[in-house]
Amino acid sequence: MSKIKVGVLGATGAVGQRFVQMLQGHPWFEITALMASERSAGKRYVDACRWNLRGDMPEAVREMIIEECEPGPDCQIVFSALPSETAGEIEEEFAAAGYVVCSNARNHRYDDDVPLLIPEVNPEHLALIDIQKRNRGWSGYITTNPNCSTTHLVSALHPLHVRFGVKKVFVVTMQAISGAGYPGVSSMDILDNVIPYISGEEEKMEHKEPQKLLGVFDGVGVRYADIVVSAHCNRVPTRNGHLEAVSVEFEEKPTQEQIVQAWRDYRPLAQQLKLPSAPQPAIIYDERIDRPQPRLDRMAGTVPGMATVVGRLRPDPLLHYKFMALGHNTIRGAAGGSLLNAELLVAQGYLGQASALLAESAMIA
Repeated sequence: MSKIKVGVLGATGAVGQRFVQMLQGHPWFEITALMASERSAGKRYVDACRWNLRGDMPEAVREMIIEECEPGPDCQIVFSALPSETAGEIEEEFAAAGYVVCSNARNHRYDDDVPLLIPEVNPEHLALIDIQKRNRGWSGYITTNPNCSTTHLVSALHPLHVRFGVKKVFVVTMQAISGAGYPGVSSMDILDNVIPYISGEEEKMEHKEPQKLLGVFDGVGVRYADIVVSAHCNRVPTRNGHLEAVSVEFEEKPTQEQIVQAWRDYRPLAQQLKLPSAPQPAIIYDERIDRPQPRLDRMAGTVPGMATVVGRLRPDPLLHYKFMALGHNTIRGAAGGSLLNAELLVAQGYLGQASALLAESAMIA
């Protein structure tokens, strides 16, 4: 069976490059279009893109000619790595034209009829797609993945919320400089320093994303989870990997052993379906007293960079328990999150029955 044709919006940027890298050799998807700004359109990818990832630019895309960010390319799915300043309108144009848009941008995350997805956490929110298409008269649709820091926080909380009910969360993030894009934070600002402010980050974590992700789809929309989150977001001089110190209060206080068991028993839908980018397991619990650490653990897991690593679980004198959570911000927290969303769409039949056979064959294998 032929692969599904995909394109990348904002292909020359940091997240766009990560999409290009992660799509190489993908068993279901094949890049047939690279799109970027008017400055880059018409140029070869190798000429327009300053490749900033480890390893060489993939040979398969070097000679591809960059197109403008407008409907027309020969593909079914477009992965959006566009900046928020331009993403909203362009993504809508592609959805209206019949494309499936898997976006890493924030513009549509909080729209009532747009799924904000972590496939392990809330796959049932895909039901919003039919509502979105009906509301907007589109033949295509938009799905989004959350902010990079929210992704690993909610991933670690989800199995605990299902069993014990999360009431309050206090989180302090130590976020890598790659989260600011390229060239990111000035070396004069970040070396020998910690910057205790990231624009818009705390608002996303406190008031919007965890509550929507952990909310319940009631057939009409998502009823947000009644969870209070307090966040302190900091930029630290680490290249990749967001480390988060998390304290939690539950509706029903579990034992420490029950929390660890909830993490170890966790086998959500994405793992059951054996999606190509789904790590097995989704959550890794590290018993070592000084782990996880960004440099040592950000690439942990069967799909490097896609797992959430947790550790240092212990009682909290203010809330019930506290622990550390770590995840790769540009892999799982950005491009990889959108990629896994697209795989879930295929497996659940949202690209048609023929495409769903790809996922079915993977499960059998």
